[in-house]
Amino acid sequence: MPKVLVYITAKITWIFLFWGTDFHENRAHVHVGKRGTEELCKIWLEPVVSIEFGGSLTENHQNQVLQLAIKYQKEMLKQWEIFKSGKKVKMITIKK
Repeated sequence: MPKVLVYITAKITWIFLFWGTDFHENRAHVHVGKRGTEELCKIWLEPVVSIEFGGSLTENHQNQVLQLAIKYQKEMLKQWEIFKSGKKVKMITIKK
């Protein structure tokens, strides 16, 4: 499961990643969670950034990761293309 984006704050660290089985899906998306998250949130990156499945995240946390996905959509879409081509994904780390 390649990590695409790690967003670190004083209170929480969000991890955005692709699943190995995502390789066969055509529509770009990421899975998001934090340490201890049982069910990850699934976010579509195209055509519009939106939540497909909230997982075990609260509504507040879903809104937080959705805003991050919107902010970093272009970067994650570039990594999606790299992932789909079979190359190694570069992890982006943001510390706030």
